[in-house]
Amino acid sequence: MKLALGSDHAGFVQKEMLRTWLSDQGHEVHDFGTFSADSMDYPDVAHPLSAAVAAGEYEEGILLCGSANGVCITANKHAGVRAAIAWLPELASLARQHNNANVLCVPARYVSEEQAQEIVSTFLKTDFEGGRHQNRVSKINY
Repeated sequence: MKLALGSDHAGFVQKEMLRTWLSDQGHEVHDFGTFSADSMDYPDVAHPLSAAVAAGEYEEGILLCGSANGVCITANKHAGVRAAIAWLPELASLARQHNNANVLCVPARYVSEEQAQEIVSTFLKTDFEGGRHQNRVSKINY
């Protein structure tokens, strides 16, 4: 799978772990940054990643920040992006099944590396259910 990955400073350590872990699983991962734990502004990563996902350059996106709120709000400014916060695998699954989410936002300060892997794995292997959910998803963009 071709994936876009990015974080702010609070998610940097988990992003680095996920980049290696996902690559080891055979995914093609493009790292949008940040490239250190130095303080930075999350929109500087979330906007380019989200634009690339919306343009179809990547199948899915994964963003991390401390709470996941900032990157999720920013990502959802892009038409064609359906970003969802998940701190449990069940939430990642529902985001895919019911909302056809294409950007996963992980709260790095609130999940362990093992939990982040489980959340990402669930997100990537879960399919959109379509059906009654398609009608709702179709109403998201104006």
